[in-house]
Amino acid sequence: MEVKQLELEKGTALGIMVEMPTAPLLLIKARRGFVMCGYLNMAAANKMGDAAGRVSGVRSFDDVLNAKIVEVSEKAKEQGAKEGMTGREFLNHFM
Repeated sequence: MEVKQLELEKGTALGIMVEMPTAPLLLIKARRGFVMCGYLNMAAANKMGDAAGRVSGVRSFDDVLNAKIVEVSEKAKEQGAKEGMTGREFLNHFM
């Protein structure tokens, strides 16, 4: 498991990577929201009322930051997040 502070334009995010058998599980958390990989569940984020974005096909923190958001939680939509943002844009929005 790797935990890493990631310096972004609007603050510091916390990256978590867990090596799984076929691909890493990745999550990067900003102050008010997070970006997750496809291992994690948007239905759960919606149920908990979290501001979340999901990316897919990622293998590193840089991949998450550069990937396009493919799914956005209801809370994140209410706060102006949209599919198609990059992970970096999403995280800076929720700093």
